[in-house]
Amino acid sequence: MKTPDLPRVDAHEKVTGSARYGADRVPADLAYAMFAVATIGRGRTVAIDTAAAEAVPGVRLVLTRFDEDELRGPGFLMGGGFSFQSLQPLLSDVVAYRGQPIALVVADTLVAATEAAELVRARYETEPFAVGLDDEGATSVIQEEALPWFPDVKVGDAETAYAASPVQIDETYLHPAQHQVPMELISSVVEWRGDRLVVHEGTQNAGALRHGVATQLNLDPADVDVISPYIGGGFGSRNALQPHIGPLALAARRLMRPVKLVVPRPQTFHAGSFRPVSRHRIRLGADPSGRLLAALHDAEHQTSRHDLYPAMFTEMTSRLYAVPHFGGRQRLVQTDVQTPGFMRAPMEGPASFAFESAMDALAYATGQDPVELRLANDTATDPVTGLPFSSRHLAQCLTRGAERFGWGKRDPRPGSMRAADGSFVGLGVAVGAHPVLVAPAAARMSAAADGRVTVSVDGHEMGQGIRSAIALLVAEDLGVPVRDVVVQVGDTRFAPQHLTAGAWGTATALPAVHKALRELRKHLGTGDTGTVDVAAAVRATGGGSPEVEVTSMGPGQPPEMLDRSRAGLFSAAGPVFPDFTAFSWTAHFVEVRIEATTRRISVPRALCVADCGRVASPVTAASQVRGGVVWGISQALRESSEVDGRFGGFLNTTLEEYPVAVNADIQEIDFDFIDEPDLLLNDIGVKGLGEVTMIGAAAAVANAVFHATGQRQNQLPIRIEHVMGTGPIHRPGHKAIDEHRDLNAPY
Repeated sequence: MKTPDLPRVDAHEKVTGSARYGADRVPADLAYAMFAVATIGRGRTVAIDTAAAEAVPGVRLVLTRFDEDELRGPGFLMGGGFSFQSLQPLLSDVVAYRGQPIALVVADTLVAATEAAELVRARYETEPFAVGLDDEGATSVIQEEALPWFPDVKVGDAETAYAASPVQIDETYLHPAQHQVPMELISSVVEWRGDRLVVHEGTQNAGALRHGVATQLNLDPADVDVISPYIGGGFGSRNALQPHIGPLALAARRLMRPVKLVVPRPQTFHAGSFRPVSRHRIRLGADPSGRLLAALHDAEHQTSRHDLYPAMFTEMTSRLYAVPHFGGRQRLVQTDVQTPGFMRAPMEGPASFAFESAMDALAYATGQDPVELRLANDTATDPVTGLPFSSRHLAQCLTRGAERFGWGKRDPRPGSMRAADGSFVGLGVAVGAHPVLVAPAAARMSAAADGRVTVSVDGHEMGQGIRSAIALLVAEDLGVPVRDVVVQVGDTRFAPQHLTAGAWGTATALPAVHKALRELRKHLGTGDTGTVDVAAAVRATGGGSPEVEVTSMGPGQPPEMLDRSRAGLFSAAGPVFPDFTAFSWTAHFVEVRIEATTRRISVPRALCVADCGRVASPVTAASQVRGGVVWGISQALRESSEVDGRFGGFLNTTLEEYPVAVNADIQEIDFDFIDEPDLLLNDIGVKGLGEVTMIGAAAAVANAVFHATGQRQNQLPIRIEHVMGTGPIHRPGHKAIDEHRDLNAPY
């Protein structure tokens, strides 16, 4: 039975406001918390004056320091721990970055807690700090030497092949720091029920939160429940334990009251991770026809002093094309910030902006159409490992997209196309890829006499539609109404809840659910296929409600990875599996218009064609594409986290000052799916979608801006001042064709 396209299964809850998010919980006798934060870039606190804060009516606690025997460090997620960073505030007098918490205030009301936090005063001993890649005091680290398990990508002899190439592109690209700014603020409600700790929080990783806070407080993880049925946007900012959970739990235990913390928007720019600033030097060597002979991608990005957040830019760029010689070198630059982390398309977004901009430059340098150049360099084999791709329909994405977008009507000459109102018109293309990762998963499934089927599985619902994908799979398999499928995710009471990120949530959960369906059918005696009258089948068993529990693993994953997952540790595998390499692919086509006098840039239409394997939930998949393209446009034209070179930290820490794309910026977004199941990866044929929809979108915008103006954009975001003037600019570093521009040609 093929279920028709249906709305999200949780749509009614969301639009009526009945969906409960972490901070929506209001238990009896609730207290409210707020942090006071450091105002220096680096140093230590000499003294903290809390007298004025403690005098505010309703204030119950002002905590400035915890002993290490009551609160331990959580460990860095990418270093075998549980938190987005290893540094736990309120354990010492060290100030590692501006905005670091130095005191926790708990009061009867939010107003009192906020007022008191603002009255906390500290004296500091300051130290020199660095917040930029090139700041004095920033320390450069060769990643391969510091983190040998993240080696550089090396295929052949790229330096020699590049030096011998007839056509050479050598460009450097700068991508700014950015913040996720989800609508739901970082927030938690923490309460003790006897010796049991219950945490309500919007998190992408309830398992790490459970085991992390248990480690911090010396608890048995079985005595910690983390409940996160919904997340109001994660995008990587909630993929690990947040450092406020432990202090909140201790405050709640001291007061014997539940405590709520909602971190104010300005504090979230320092309370969680962010996408670090990165710089990319791309060198492409090709023959005169545009066939790639060599590619080199040298990248550096910032990390903190206390953690080495690894760079993985070249994992993707080395797989985009059939390049016989590839060299990838990555450096980490230690600066005085909180540890950066994952943000939608974390490495691949900046990497694709750089690499696909250079590919566009190569197309012009060799006189090739940008689509045809990419098609000519396609490959069915992973250039790094020599393994076949589990599936790769990138060429189909490009050809279908070009036809649907009307690419053939494009005049290739930069600046040659004008709209009726005189605006410069540009059309750009870029491709994207994201590694397919899969984690172990546990699923429970039961059938009831009333016909309902309940599924509990590893996964978190953060707006991407995992509930809908699971419910549709069960409904299609059994032939039952979607309304009779109950999906439980994000709750450690039902399943271990491994991290949901990297677009692996669906590819991890659905195989486990599919396996559980096979087992449930055995218990119901219904055979492997066909419509099931669940109520009648349950009654026929005569044994109450049948329940099954299964586990699933990624291809080639060893059994111990399931143990890691149950312990709250990172346990995803991929993109290289024993017999193949797996990626999802996209092709982005974008039209920009640049107003002739104000030079305002707009994107009237965009198209994304995606190869994500089987489309598990058409409605939510469409939403994922639209959201990814919107963010790609915002990445290209709006978003940049500005650092404060005087005092440290970030400057534009509100939505008024951190501009994101809004409704007025978004016009027509078209999409299409190849929808070919990837059955090498799993029996369902699904790959990841959420991340790859953004990858390549910013590069397509930048390439369209070049086509409209003749001006190459090597830094994001692209602002009005970057497109002033009308003549094409030939930047040094590549050989450009002679461009004739007819600004009066009609579009």
